[in-house]
Amino acid sequence: MEFRHLRYFLVLAEELHFGRAARRLSMSQPPLSLNLQQLESAVGAQLLTRNSKSVQLTAAGRAFVPAARALLEQAEQAAALARDVGLGMAGNLRIGFAGTLLYSGLPEILARFQAKHPLLRVMLKELSSSEQLIEIAHDRLDLGFVHTTRVPPELSQILVASQAFVCCLQQGHALSRKRQLPLKMLEGQPFAVISRTASPDYHDRILASCADAGFKPEIRYELQHWLSVASLVAQGMGVALVPEALRQSRIAGAVFVPLAAASPSASGEPVNPAVSAYETHCLWKTGREDAALAAFVAAVRSASDGIKLMPSKMKSVKNDARLG
Repeated sequence: MEFRHLRYFLVLAEELHFGRAARRLSMSQPPLSLNLQQLESAVGAQLLTRNSKSVQLTAAGRAFVPAARALLEQAEQAAALARDVGLGMAGNLRIGFAGTLLYSGLPEILARFQAKHPLLRVMLKELSSSEQLIEIAHDRLDLGFVHTTRVPPELSQILVASQAFVCCLQQGHALSRKRQLPLKMLEGQPFAVISRTASPDYHDRILASCADAGFKPEIRYELQHWLSVASLVAQGMGVALVPEALRQSRIAGAVFVPLAAASPSASGEPVNPAVSAYETHCLWKTGREDAALAAFVAAVRSASDGIKLMPSKMKSVKNDARLG
């Protein structure tokens, strides 16, 4: 019994017509009939009956269909595993990420990638952006998903997403029912912010945006993770500006209100300045020749049109001074 016998039989079982099956297989009918006879001889049972009007599966043929399909699938899986090992697609791939990525499509990327490369063990480590840069520099991470533009020039990167900031309020807050919220309306409210040590870029950007809106935020809480920021707000302890992806966290008691778009005054200055976008970059060491790393980078690129992690068109960037 050979694998080609199984493939030919399964096509015949689907078509129940020698002519159509032969056309699908790009072969003539006589060799197709001969291969079926060889398979029946190897199995020791008649699998198909045929006459001038029809082709039918026998009871033995019906029972053999799922077994033949399983044998072919196992053979294909074995071949894929062997290819992965031969190409270096076995071992460990160490990936860093920030917590908000759990609500922005990273799990979908990982599931698809792992299904395609089952011998490759993907290891995740939750770290701040600055921590990931250190880990990649010391080869303790292969790749990271960061939220910073302060990237060393020796790293290659992909801009994978750019999302808006929204206002996070406790459900029932006086401002929580507004459809849009001018940033100025948060003046005098106790603020929860991401700490400067965890995310210096966005800590400073939030403060700068409040200053542009004409007030200095009353910072009561500095936290290490965006989820902690939103959870604290949900308990009624303050307000915050957080990445829009946190809407997907469904934190009980938290409401997310879009910020009003910037609008020019008579002098041309913005009345409601917007907080700059929250960007996600995928980055790795330039010049690394690693098949597993290259395959994962390709998976991130190909996912751009399919999942929430990639709401905007992806752009590859290598040593780009604008992002460094």
